[in-house]
Parts: sequence; structure tokens; C-alpha cells
Amino acid sequence: MTLIVGIVGKPSSGKSTFLNAACLTNVKVSELPFTTIDANKGVAYVKETCVCGEMEVKDDPKNSTCVNGFRFIPINLLDVAGLVPDAHMGKGLGNKFLNDLAKADMLIHIIDVTGGLDKTGKAVKDGKKSDPYEDVLFLEKEINLWFKDIIEREDWSRFKKALASDKRKIVEELFKRLSGVKINKKQVISSLRTSGLENKNPASWSDDDLVLFSSKLREISKPILYAANKIDKEKSLENLNSLKEKSSSPIIPCSALAEHVLRNYDKKEIIKYVPGSNDFQIINKDKLNQKEMELIQKIKENILKPFNGTGVQQILNHAIFRIADQICVYPVTEINTLSDNNDNILPDVFLVKKGTLLRNFVGEKIHSDLAEHFMFGIDARTKKRLGENYELKHNDIIKIVTSR
Repeated sequence: MTLIVGIVGKPSSGKSTFLNAACLTNVKVSELPFTTIDANKGVAYVKETCVCGEMEVKDDPKNSTCVNGFRFIPINLLDVAGLVPDAHMGKGLGNKFLNDLAKADMLIHIIDVTGGLDKTGKAVKDGKKSDPYEDVLFLEKEINLWFKDIIEREDWSRFKKALASDKRKIVEELFKRLSGVKINKKQVISSLRTSGLENKNPASWSDDDLVLFSSKLREISKPILYAANKIDKEKSLENLNSLKEKSSSPIIPCSALAEHVLRNYDKKEIIKYVPGSNDFQIINKDKLNQKEMELIQKIKENILKPFNGTGVQQILNHAIFRIADQICVYPVTEINTLSDNNDNILPDVFLVKKGTLLRNFVGEKIHSDLAEHFMFGIDARTKKRLGENYELKHNDIIKIVTSR
């Protein structure tokens, strides 16, 4: 299953700029609310140290790229329309936003940390700043209530009573109701347990019980990482520190606009910049006018140095490796040369959930036919044989042996 990361936030917070910066897309951006109506898709990359250095080989990546010893692995981003209070009731573009959001496995919440926008994405009047923490609270609330609305559709009261006589059906029936929101039965079970409703008769569930269950299900099935965008602006650092005091969740500062500027100059071969770096090298100074030179120097001094990068790559990496709990696995055909059948060295790397077993990896990521004929794997480092129930480790390099 392909992992999809949703980019969410209120209008004008910088969601589309983040997508453009991460994916080098050309999605329209504007200070006007609801510039994004239809969901925008893009391919971004997570960055991890490549095993080519450890194994002392020159690799030939096919499904990813290797730059200066770092492997960049593709992931899917989805930028949806801005969310406003009462979106779950259809306000703004709420219904469209939430329907698009159903496809995502996890969310990155882009917060305008300047406090310069109200909850609808409009500039605040009279210079009065808003509290970015309110954005955290209202967005979580809207998605939680959206889950609750989905569960309550089609006569919830009668549904509860029908389950009262057989509580064993609650997981199956809740799963059916939520099947369009990309959840699984394990997540339903875990949410029942953490909300204390695992052994409570569904007929006696109160509205508060349902709100609690919906909240836990959202936390488990669509976890949120917070990105404090526009970090170089006035009041941003003060607001970031306040956010960190109020929230127990990770909050990563970033400047999506700065990342987009640097990546575009790198694409034009004016500078050499590797995403996630805290510096860049000017390689074609003649193509920069005085204003452009001042701009990139300002980015270096005000963003790259104090924050150790623009934050965009750090956010993507944290989302995939820490929150989605993914690891990297390199399958090869030739154990000694670390190559495939075409002599490409370390050609592919796959992101898989930590805890994935070898046989499942073969069927899900390589080919289902190979899983049927799977015999064993071989660890490229130790040359040890690995059985079908071997739990994959980060940066494993494995040869798959089949009966055909």
C-alpha cells in the first residue's frame, strides 16, 4: 500500500508553497483564502544516509536517487483545500477538504506561526495577532468531529441497539462504517481500548464517549505533525516558543518559501543545494542580480544557520521515519556485488513499516508471485539465511531466494 501524506492547515498558511518546495511543483499560490480548491498531488523525497558508503560501492539507483551519499526516496504528498472552523458541517470547502483527506495516512499541519491570519485565512485587522495554538486546537477538533459524523451516519441509535446483543460485532461494524477513511481493524481495536470503550455496551455510549473514540481513532489512524511555517517573520520565534510550551506534540520550524527559492536556483544550476542542508554553494554568480544575491544571503543568515536548514526536509523525514515508523530495505539479486539482474548496484530501496516480516515484504513490495515461491532470504552483510518470519531492520540489504 502506498503511503500518502496529507498537507493540511487553514487557508493562506503556506500549504501549497510547502508542496511546491517539497516537490518542485508549480501549484498556484496566493494570499487570498481558498486559492486551492481541488487537491494537489506531488512526489517529495525523504533523505537517509545511503548504504553505498558503508558497503564501499558506487550505486546505480533506479527507484530513488543518491546525492553525496544520501538516498532520496519518493513519497506521495496531497495538498488539500484550507480548513476553517465548522468544516465538518460543510463550512468553507469543508466537505471537499475532508473527502480529499480520507486518502491520507498521516497529516502535516502547516501553521502560519506569524499569527497574522485569522481562522479563515484572512489577515488580522489593526495589527492584532492571533494565537497559532488556536489553529492546532480547531483543526484537530474539526477532523475528530468529521470522524464522529461518519460513524453517526445512517441511524446511529438503531445501530448501537443492534450491537448491544453482540458486542463482538462492534469492531467489524465500525470498520465498515469507516472503510472510506482508510483505516484498518487494528486501529479500531486500539481506539476502543485507549478510549476505555472496549468492554462498554455500545447501547450505553454517550455523545462524549463517541467524541472520545473519534478523537483516539484520528490520533491513531491519521497522526499529525506540526510545521511552524514562515519562521523568519516578525513574532514567529516568540510564537514558536509559546506553541512548544502549550503542545506536547513535535513542532518543527520551517520556511517553505525559502526552500522553494533554493531548490529552484539549484535546478537552474545557479547554486548547489542539497535539500536538508544548512548551506549552499554559489556556482554561477553571474546569473544572480544584486537583489537575488541579497535574498539568498538573507536565507542563509536568517534561516539556514539559526535553524540548521529550512525545515522542509526535516519535516518530511520526521513524518515518515518517526511518525509513520518506516524503515529502509534494499533488495538485491547478487549477494556479492549487491546488484540486480542488470548489474545495477543497490538499484532499489523500499520504505516499509517497522516490524514488517520478510515474506510480507516480498509480496507487498516486490511481487506477489515471488511470495508464493519464496524460500528464504540472505543477509548481504552476514551472509546468514533469513526465514520468512524474519523481522526486517533499517537499512537491511537482502537477497531473496525463490523456488523458481
